[in-house]
Amino acid sequence: MNRTRSILEAASKTAVKHRMSVADRIVDLIAERSDHVFGVGGANIEDIYDALHRSTAPIHGIVAKHEFGAATMADGYARTTNRLGVVAATSGGGALNLIAALGESFDSRVPVLALVGQPPLALEGRGAFQDTSGGAGRIDAEQLFGSVARFCVKLTRAEDVTAAVGQAIDAAMAGGPAVLLLPKDIQTAPDPGTFVRDGLSLAHDEPQPCDAALALVGSAAGKGLTVIIAGPEVARADARHELVVMASALRAVVAVTPDAKDAFPNSHPLFAGIAGSMGHPRVAELIETAALCVLVGTPMPVMARAGIEAALAKCPRVLHVGTDPAFVRTDAWLPGPLRLRLLEVASAASTTFSGYEPLRPVRPPALRVPPATGPGVRYLDAIEALNDRLAPGTDVVVDAGNTGAAAVHHMPVPPDSRFVIALGMGGMGYAFGAGIGSALGRRRRTFVIAGDGAYFMHGHEVHTAVEHHVPVTFVIFNNNAHAMCVTREQLYYSGDYTYNRFGPARIGAAVAAMFPHIPAYSTDTRAEFEAALDQTRDATGPVFIEILCDPDEMPPFAPFLKELSA
Repeated sequence: MNRTRSILEAASKTAVKHRMSVADRIVDLIAERSDHVFGVGGANIEDIYDALHRSTAPIHGIVAKHEFGAATMADGYARTTNRLGVVAATSGGGALNLIAALGESFDSRVPVLALVGQPPLALEGRGAFQDTSGGAGRIDAEQLFGSVARFCVKLTRAEDVTAAVGQAIDAAMAGGPAVLLLPKDIQTAPDPGTFVRDGLSLAHDEPQPCDAALALVGSAAGKGLTVIIAGPEVARADARHELVVMASALRAVVAVTPDAKDAFPNSHPLFAGIAGSMGHPRVAELIETAALCVLVGTPMPVMARAGIEAALAKCPRVLHVGTDPAFVRTDAWLPGPLRLRLLEVASAASTTFSGYEPLRPVRPPALRVPPATGPGVRYLDAIEALNDRLAPGTDVVVDAGNTGAAAVHHMPVPPDSRFVIALGMGGMGYAFGAGIGSALGRRRRTFVIAGDGAYFMHGHEVHTAVEHHVPVTFVIFNNNAHAMCVTREQLYYSGDYTYNRFGPARIGAAVAAMFPHIPAYSTDTRAEFEAALDQTRDATGPVFIEILCDPDEMPPFAPFLKELSA
């Protein structure tokens, strides 16, 4: 047996103890009206799938390749059986992918019930990943789904589950669709029982005058290290140059959030690596010794602050420079035009910090993951092969999931290049369209790096690249699975079942058959992958390379490794 799976299964035996939950109650109630649930898995809906697995009712879970496809399956099921069609989707991009199909069911009054996962209630408005609570400038899921549903309600108390599901089913059968928004902590709450919402809320700091913020910077002069954490607003404001100027003036080291790898030159001597869920503990160690931490262009949502929250809380001075209020404690907030604000801080610091020279950061080593023994090429080997061949000026667009975690952690951004990953909603398949648009807009070679699950969702946008001869190299990590969901099944649940492994598919061969006039490859080894990259170095249009990898390989994703070691 694969050694990684053995470790995960051993951990899950002590971590998972079944109890009757709200998710179980939901499955029991919908089983009275339907015998199928169509959907796509994800962290905030996986408890419904776990309940489906346990259910003794004649009800089956079907995982589609895309939420739109899953919702249309439920629509067709309802139309031809006169029963309730049920679709399940996770939060963020998964939820948003339902909208078009639910619009069809709405207009045709088809009885479809959508079970839509949401982040835990306690994290709403505090930087939750895929937050659609309507607070803190976020999308309002109730308002959004209310426009394509006859009935939409968020379940906020476990004791309301029976009534809420009953109302939703009645509304759907009267000419749906109906939508139930299901926060993850409600799904996992005991049933029957009570649920008391954690009343913790974070009062956002008020902006301070520029003088007060600059005084905070001055108070740190000569007292120790300054650490900057840069986020995606740096790129949006085209403030990379100003960030380098400010970092030099502050004698600061610079870490970047996972969605802002190109905010600071990765080869710069002050570059300290990646912060957050795809980063390295070294960043937390730097913050723990810092006299000042400056957050630039990021409100520090969960994916950016995972693993460094405790260090930030202990830092004696935290300055936030950016548009949105921060989700962490700060001592001063300086909004306004980012380029101007960074130069103001740099000007104030240029003399104050002139006599202070910090130690240059030691580039953190890659996270160590459990060894994998399955088929194919390891993530690190594949990314190293890409790193050796990405020319300056080559843009990179990466999809979420295991592939995204590996690319964020292991791939330095080439000079004069953009590195894009969508971690706002985290919708799978984003990279295909985004990569094509980037290549057309910037008129340069773009690498799209995605997994096979993302390909099956939106990968046939390759056809658009072929039609317009777009210079995009599509690199598909094929492990025949939604591998991050496989890891979660094994790590957080029993691990003795899966909804997320696929039958083998040779995607490269299929693309070669569809588009015989473009270079398309299926590669099973690093040598074959490197040869395909070398053979297509001078291509002018689209290139497609599939690389076989192991669905059981653990990605360099800090929350997984922390759970595994607990």
